[in-house]
Amino acid sequence: MSKKLVIVESPAKAKTIEKFLGKNYTVKSSYGHVRDLDKGNGAVDVENGFKPKYIVSPDKKKVVKELKDNMKKVDEVILATDEDREGEAISWHLCEVLGLDPQKTERIVFREITQPAILKAVQSPRTVDKNLVDAQQARRILDRLVGFELSEVLWKKIKGKLSAGRVQSVSVKLVVEREREINNFVVENFFKVTAFFQIRNESGKMVELKAVHPGRFDEETNAMDFLKDCVDAEYKIHNIEVKPLKRRPSPPFITSTLQQEASRKLNFAVKRTMIAAQKLYEGGHISYMRTDSTYLSETAIQNISKTIIADYGQKYLQTRNYKSKSAGAQEAHEAIRPTYFENRSMGTDSDQKRLYELIWKRAVASQMADAVLEKTNVDISISTRPSDLLRAEGEVLKFDGFLKLYIQSNDEDEEEEAKGMLPPLKVGQELLLKEMLAKESFTRPPARYTEASLVKKLEEQGIGRPSTYAPTISKIMEEGRGYVTKESRDGEMREYRVLSLKAGTIKTKDETENTGKTSNRLYPSDMGMVVTDFLENHFDKVMDYNFTASIEKQFDTIADGQLQWQSMLKDFYEPFHKDVNTTLEEADRFKGERVLGKDPETGYDIIARISRFGKPLIQKGNFEELGEDVKPAYANLKFDQSIETITLEEALQLFDLPRQFDEFEGKEVSVNVGRFGPYIKWGDSFISLPKGEDPYTVDEERAIELIKIKKKEDEPVATYKGEPITQGKGRFGPFLKYKSLFVNIPKKYDPNNLSQDEIFDLVEKKIEKEANRYIKRWEDKKLALENGRWGPFIRFNKKSISLPKKEDGTKYTQEDLQDWTIDDVMKIVNNSPKK
Repeated sequence: MSKKLVIVESPAKAKTIEKFLGKNYTVKSSYGHVRDLDKGNGAVDVENGFKPKYIVSPDKKKVVKELKDNMKKVDEVILATDEDREGEAISWHLCEVLGLDPQKTERIVFREITQPAILKAVQSPRTVDKNLVDAQQARRILDRLVGFELSEVLWKKIKGKLSAGRVQSVSVKLVVEREREINNFVVENFFKVTAFFQIRNESGKMVELKAVHPGRFDEETNAMDFLKDCVDAEYKIHNIEVKPLKRRPSPPFITSTLQQEASRKLNFAVKRTMIAAQKLYEGGHISYMRTDSTYLSETAIQNISKTIIADYGQKYLQTRNYKSKSAGAQEAHEAIRPTYFENRSMGTDSDQKRLYELIWKRAVASQMADAVLEKTNVDISISTRPSDLLRAEGEVLKFDGFLKLYIQSNDEDEEEEAKGMLPPLKVGQELLLKEMLAKESFTRPPARYTEASLVKKLEEQGIGRPSTYAPTISKIMEEGRGYVTKESRDGEMREYRVLSLKAGTIKTKDETENTGKTSNRLYPSDMGMVVTDFLENHFDKVMDYNFTASIEKQFDTIADGQLQWQSMLKDFYEPFHKDVNTTLEEADRFKGERVLGKDPETGYDIIARISRFGKPLIQKGNFEELGEDVKPAYANLKFDQSIETITLEEALQLFDLPRQFDEFEGKEVSVNVGRFGPYIKWGDSFISLPKGEDPYTVDEERAIELIKIKKKEDEPVATYKGEPITQGKGRFGPFLKYKSLFVNIPKKYDPNNLSQDEIFDLVEKKIEKEANRYIKRWEDKKLALENGRWGPFIRFNKKSISLPKKEDGTKYTQEDLQDWTIDDVMKIVNNSPKK
């Protein structure tokens, strides 16, 4: 038999597939794309039909050479990259680089990495689908042109090193618009009435029945009048309505729903979910994880059916097929599912195991019977208010069905109160009121996006495709761009009123609640808002959601062979490029300025804006007011303040820092706010203020107290080789300090009772560890090759720079780097965005 070379995308996939094919097959990896658009401005020849200039990536030259060497040893090459546009493009690029004819070279596709699927694919090959390649090229070229040209505009009109993109920028816009909805939301208060009755259950025990008034009272006086009318009222069961209710299981996962559910149930970021899913797929444990389709193959349904019958019984089985919501979905193959349903747990680490369990349960539950419930609505009459009714609701689970295995989660802002079982009731039955409450509540603004809910919104708007959600969200949150941050913030305490009726007496009391507290929510930065406004002003078409979605549909049309990709690019690019040139020529530098009012002391304007370095600040006085020779005064915002929402009063307070106090022990004392929060400065020492203390209200007495505490902490606890060892407590717990070394004190030690031997032992181990940390060091350049927790990396000017992978896709080891020179290291530094 002839020898054949199969080329896949990843080495993990190559190892898995090689097990399934016989000795006549060699399986090698391309390690993803082997070539890409040139990095320079000449990557796309716009004048010549948008002809792209592709180059083999420097780190892939060795891979290409090895593939060519392997080709010489075989009679045939088979391309087996992923079954989506990106995978199709990789196969086409391999043809171009390896000198293969794309119309004759065998191309195989499979939706899962199992032996039957691989053997079936080998028996039914096709050739490279040029329509899919054209769709991928169109996306890549369009995004390059938009990204390059918009970024250039931002560099010149706002700040250097900013970026923009066709999908990225509208994603930031979604977050910005939601933040403005919240900022502009007018909170309204109202009162909601809840009644608690006492009733005997079947066993004669007194139980509580909760009922609510379906309406709400906008004024406290109206709520009070309602309670007054209820003082001598009688309550009876007016009506009981019992109706059956069914709940259907959710369909098996597609890319977006997997990302959303993993975020809710496992607290995984979108990127983390896709990394774990990729490894599960490459290991042969799940079907392809980038898909818009909820379809399950007949074989999969049969295997799920066997599992359900074996584990739960025939009555729990209810097979069904789901239709995809996304018409003309790009990846129109199966949903995400396990490859072998008998495997309950798969994966090589915790993330993979937990995600696999989620995928397994969701797929199996999709073929289980509906849950059957009985919902009861009880209306309760009030003798003194015949036009009003109270309502009690209850649910009884008659048959658990799919709920025996899987319950879908909701976003926390969508959660509903669980309804329990009601005691036995009958029409006309009198009820005894235990207590009635009229509690003040407040309307809530829309919730800020989580990563999961942003994915859901992008999908609803038709922006992007399964393969783009994770990289888009990662990109807008990248350090350096800083358009969006994921944060948890403390809320604010708010008072509310409670009116209560009990034993014929009405009382009122004030209580407090925490409002506005968030966990892992997406916040736009000031820069994100300013860039969004600028792009909206000058590139409204690019920033239009419908237009962005229509571009995605055009890519789909190209993939179907019904649209020529060059003509599509031309229709988009010509008006876009014209807008770019007009903006570069006519637009002023954009600072996002907002005049807050006048300084009461000087009469100068107080302005909130972005500096030319991209930092939000407050400026006192403009250059017209001050003249050319006088510089305005500037103040930095607090970490939770925004130029969009800060008030004049809040801005004026920022100029109160730094606050100077009298000298203490011959050294100047002041309080200020820095990069890591508020602090006391005493001479050359910096002492952080404890959490919750306000630098604007800290007095001199408290400042001296904190200095004394710091002095005591800095007193030596031991002396080692003539140098003092001090002890302190930082962000990461208690530590020892020796010279410039910080030595963490492990939990097994009591930091308050360290012996001299323990102190010396910890310091000596740290010194030894530091000695082994450096592979090479150039002190004069502030440059070093270091060993870290995840392997070697470069330290340059206090920044950590990751090493690229070797040409064979593996990581560098300490031994690999022993012969490196400063020139070798600087090549990587100069190509790093962190330089």
